Amino acid sequence: MAACDRAIGSGQLAGRSLALAYSNRGVEWTAKGDATRAIADYNNAIKLDPTQAAAFHNRGIAHAANREFDAAIRDYDAALRLDPKFASALGNRGLARFSKGDQERAIADYDEAVRLAPDPIVLNNRGNAFASRGEFNRAIRDFDEAVTLDPRYAIAFYNRGNAHFAKGDPDRAVRDYDHALAIDPKYQDALVNRGIAHERRGRVDQAIRDYDDAIKLDPKDALAFNNRGNALLKKGLPMRAIADYDQAIRIDSDYVAAYFSRAIANENRRQHAAAIADYEQVTRLQPANATAWNSRCWTRAVLGQLDAALSDCNEAIRLRPEFVHALDSRAFVHLRAGRFDEAIADYDAALRLEPKKVASLYGRGIAKRRKNNIAGGNEDIAAARALKVDVSLEFARYGIHPPESDLPSRRDAEWPAQRGAERPAQRPPF
Repeated sequence: MAACDRAIGSGQLAGRSLALAYSNRGVEWTAKGDATRAIADYNNAIKLDPTQAAAFHNRGIAHAANREFDAAIRDYDAALRLDPKFASALGNRGLARFSKGDQERAIADYDEAVRLAPDPIVLNNRGNAFASRGEFNRAIRDFDEAVTLDPRYAIAFYNRGNAHFAKGDPDRAVRDYDHALAIDPKYQDALVNRGIAHERRGRVDQAIRDYDDAIKLDPKDALAFNNRGNALLKKGLPMRAIADYDQAIRIDSDYVAAYFSRAIANENRRQHAAAIADYEQVTRLQPANATAWNSRCWTRAVLGQLDAALSDCNEAIRLRPEFVHALDSRAFVHLRAGRFDEAIADYDAALRLEPKKVASLYGRGIAKRRKNNIAGGNEDIAAARALKVDVSLEFARYGIHPPESDLPSRRDAEWPAQRGAERPAQRPPF
């Protein structure tokens, strides 16, 4: 940088020589993370020598660093007009197009770049483009080739792990994350995603250790706190889980998944008011989240807040008319309110979508019995008990009491986890 400053300020350079000095200083500004000053130097270089393909290419990189992808693409276009075989310009134009969501044209650029000069970075980027389209087998072939060309390329191992996970193969994903971490032990994203893969394999303790290490590397990673909370909740440690969700929300006050997870943890502790408050945060941040409306409906119904519960269920069903859990929840609201015809209608709708839904069978049986359809009610109740023997105890906890003679003898049923709630999946990002 100092040498470039002296050369530019000397007054001894002109034309192409001065353009090269500006271009070289632009490279240094880019390396220092100052894309704006880099662009200013590339502008001067291009004015002095508009035939310098590298200056256009490098200015494109600086624009991309500023997320000015259209400007970046124009510069890569100019570089390629001057040098049609400029493989790096093709690869970087592909990356800019991918960043704009244009995977098809990005892949076309990557194809041509790889044809001209096979490069592990371009192969990795093409693999990510294929993965973003759900073409995981095709993506894995690119990641394979990338790590063959560069066996120390941790990012390609990481992305191949993501592709294997997305294909439903957490074992192979873990092996790839292991490779990435052997190359770079401080690869924090790989630790988080390996934790997710361990959870999928049922190895919750290993997942927690990975989240612990990830949090040590980045104490501001809300996702790592949220995921560790989920793992702790699986181990039956709701208070520790809630502490992690609290921290995730302190880091990111708009973190929907953490509010949702904390609501479920509070449901498990029977802290229904706290759960409702968290569901309210989810519906505020994501008004179209039908699952959150349904979950709040169910929780309010359990508390006996039937009018508010009905409003929430109606919204969930408006958003997703065939949402079986919401139909079941609204039926339960009607059942508790004594609106047995409406309850039966909603249970019927739920059972058309999911004929073996235990709660809907049992709830419809109770509603039929309350309507004096004893035979029909008993038939539904028997079908529900055949699927789950202690379903009567669960409904009794919710305030729906069958005749005492109908209760099964088993008295040790656990309080169920949030019924009908769909926990937000944590899929590794590409």
